[in-house]
Amino acid sequence: MQSSVDQKDRLHVAIIMDGNGRWAAARGLPRGEGHRRGVEALRRTVRAAGDLGIGILTIFSFSAENWSRPPSEIRELMGLLRRFIRNDLADLHRNGVHVRIIGDRDDLAPDIRGLLEEAEELTKHNVKLTLVVAFNYGARQEIARAARRLAAEVLAGRVAVAEVTAEKLATCLDAPDLPDPDLIIRTSGEQRLSNFLLWQAAYSELVFVPVYWPDFDRAALEQAIVEYRGRERRFGGLVAKTGS
Repeated sequence: MQSSVDQKDRLHVAIIMDGNGRWAAARGLPRGEGHRRGVEALRRTVRAAGDLGIGILTIFSFSAENWSRPPSEIRELMGLLRRFIRNDLADLHRNGVHVRIIGDRDDLAPDIRGLLEEAEELTKHNVKLTLVVAFNYGARQEIARAARRLAAEVLAGRVAVAEVTAEKLATCLDAPDLPDPDLIIRTSGEQRLSNFLLWQAAYSELVFVPVYWPDFDRAALEQAIVEYRGRERRFGGLVAKTGS
């Protein structure tokens, strides 16, 4: 996962990995096969990330709303998560990938929560690529958690009401030390954020890719980055910002 890109120029790319079920349906295959092929697409994307100038890769792996899916599909997805961590964690660690988890962990099954914590602990000193896994994640839920944390600080007298600002609230998000995404990619052709990184996406560039996630590859990722680099980012101002 070597890269010639200077660290200060490395991107934060977030991906909504959409279309596994439709990929499978189009081929007459069970949805579970689409999810399994989606894991292969994730492996390809992580391998390509460093070479393409990505320093942080955030993936929307399981949303807070996904629990409403059929129990059989949830079991399949949890099984894939278990196998991915057990089978791929050592390889991620060898390649210098730092795994971070965002989302609500309070009600997760103990073995799932333990696997997520194991992935974070094993890889916490790695620096080549940060892989942020949004699991049991919803952006509105994250903002509500942040508001509760900040409210507790106010009630404890550590923060004055007049000090409650957007910047202060941002420090209470799930991963306040990470920069906002430069680029958010959604596969499958759908054009919405679906409760993903709503706070952090305020000035992110959005690229919607027509391919289903199992077909997403290095070329599709590279093309999305090329499209991103061709845009002007003004962040609300009149003059485009330089840099990434």
